[in-house]
Amino acid sequence: MKLALLNDGAVAKITDMSGLPADTRKKLMVMGILPKTTVTLIRRAPMGDPLQISVRGVSVAIRKQLAQQIEVEVA
Repeated sequence: MKLALLNDGAVAKITDMSGLPADTRKKLMVMGILPKTTVTLIRRAPMGDPLQISVRGVSVAIRKQLAQQIEVEVA
């Protein structure tokens, strides 16, 4: 399942980020968004983009386009 498809409040574990360009993947990893990390979708902006997620106790906003390329497994 894609991160962008989670419902608000859903908890999932990141399983794959290989669809992202290397530089984008690096930036996300610096923010703590890594494979095998648990994330929670807090909410979506009113127009659906960006998404606010919680990862390792930190709230991060990411674009829906990026979230559509991150595979997750619902916990």
